[in-house]
Amino acid sequence: MNVESNMVLDVTDCWSYLRASAIGRLAVIGDDAPEIFPVNYSVEHSAIVFRSAEGGKVDAIRARPRVAFEIDEFEPATNTAWSVVIKGIAKEINDPEELRETVGLDVSPWQGGAKNRFIRIIAEEVSGRRFPVTDPSAWEAPLSHVARAPRE
Repeated sequence: MNVESNMVLDVTDCWSYLRASAIGRLAVIGDDAPEIFPVNYSVEHSAIVFRSAEGGKVDAIRARPRVAFEIDEFEPATNTAWSVVIKGIAKEINDPEELRETVGLDVSPWQGGAKNRFIRIIAEEVSGRRFPVTDPSAWEAPLSHVARAPRE
């Protein structure tokens, strides 16, 4: 992966980060409001696959399949951060042959309970960036260290 700072990541680097991670955030529109869910996932070619129980995520995907998926991380050793965002279409995997292929992916849920729904996000847009983390002192203002009243 290219490690230049403050840069836009190319699609290949974005997928490398996605393959190296295991948990991300799924953004859906549920009940006319955005909702974000943490999910563990696996990469299958140019798609994200995860498992879920019936409920909020699956209902939202059925109603409005356009979703966003995001991962990010801070690397203390290099004082850099990166973020990758996928926008695409989420679909339940129902075809028996596709389900058999998906079972070979490492998408074991971290949380207990029945997670019988397999979801695939087909990427339409993939973007990412890597940047140096600014020293917090750069954001200090003249009143940054003034004592404040305690919150009630």
